[in-house]
Amino acid sequence: MTGAAGVVAGVMGTAVAAGDAAAVPVRRDEASGAGVSSPGRRRDVARRELRGMWVASVVNLDWPSKPGLPAAAQKAELIAYLDKAVELRLNTVVLQVRPTADALWPSPYEPWAQYLTGVQGKDPGWDPLGTAVSEAHRRGLELHAWFNPYRVANHTDPSRLAATHPARLHPDWVLPYGGKLYYNPGIPEVRRFVQDAMLDAVRRYDIDAVHWDDYFYPYPVAGQVFDDDATYATYGAGFPDKASWRRDNTDTLVRETAERIKAIRKNVQFGISPFGVWRNAATDPLGSDTKAGVQTYDDLHADTRGWVKKGWIDYICPQIYWNIGFAAADYAKLLAWWSEAVRGTGVDLFVGEALYKAGDPAQPAAWQDPAELSRHLDLAADHDQVRGHVYFSGKDVVTDRIGAMARVVGDHYPGRVLPPR
Repeated sequence: MTGAAGVVAGVMGTAVAAGDAAAVPVRRDEASGAGVSSPGRRRDVARRELRGMWVASVVNLDWPSKPGLPAAAQKAELIAYLDKAVELRLNTVVLQVRPTADALWPSPYEPWAQYLTGVQGKDPGWDPLGTAVSEAHRRGLELHAWFNPYRVANHTDPSRLAATHPARLHPDWVLPYGGKLYYNPGIPEVRRFVQDAMLDAVRRYDIDAVHWDDYFYPYPVAGQVFDDDATYATYGAGFPDKASWRRDNTDTLVRETAERIKAIRKNVQFGISPFGVWRNAATDPLGSDTKAGVQTYDDLHADTRGWVKKGWIDYICPQIYWNIGFAAADYAKLLAWWSEAVRGTGVDLFVGEALYKAGDPAQPAAWQDPAELSRHLDLAADHDQVRGHVYFSGKDVVTDRIGAMARVVGDHYPGRVLPPR
């Protein structure tokens, strides 16, 4: 046991560490709110499971709360998230450290992220990633470093990037699309560079995992074209069509990154959190009983199911961001589909949960019920392949608009447990 896992064992005490079975899960009686055991629906003993939250830095979504705060204030806000995780009996924080082809550590490859100081490339006066790792481990938390491989900017003006930004030094690497700038995944030098940039953090810090989100090729934008025709003409020989070539580019990035992570630190996990639908069954009989408007295989050129079946990644955390019974993409159906997708592969399944929807008046009625998320965990208890849940995102964990997170903790997290290893 290495990294934070060993620290967690020490923090949680010998009862949990020795047997991973120190507490009996309890849920609340729906009518009275009283605690009742539910051995038919819940596991009778606590086992290792991941309990995490995402903390996003892009556009200052979660942290820092705004750019330009003094270093001490930034650090205090970060530590407050870690302390909240401990309070809620979570064991993992997934911190976004490369939001837009930049860095939240002193990287030799890319500039400091603008979300720290308000100026891309400006030294914030401290090392956020290094601090996050050490402070998380002190609290018995795992720190998963969250990277976005290809997004360069949330605008299309390269002149707004830091003068030394690789995207300015290599303008041929970059394509505008949908009001944003992206690195072109079809260029081998781009794939090598983004790997080098991300793996710098693996070499330098005792992170517990490399974590990617759902962005590979960009989400489709109506009426716009991701103009990689010239790249396809150069590198696409031997592929039946551009879509197959694009998927191979993404496959190559995933496979090579997985190999390089293990070559640097064998104990560092590699996890990916894709959009929740691989393919609809109407498109592919192996797909899920859904009618999603986006399919990762076809639209993002990301064969998420394939990566699981080939064992390239350590865990997959699909963003199943819909309620139970949602017609186009039913949480219950997707949970069952992903459970079967990972069965026998050795890849852990964690479920990305849309805490941000709870209490949002723009969301369906199910999300106005504080018990919706807790019911997700009830369902997951019937699927042994599910090894945990991750909640989006940090500010919603803290504000907990209608008490949905508190309900999850009260119903399902009676004590702290170790994350899977």
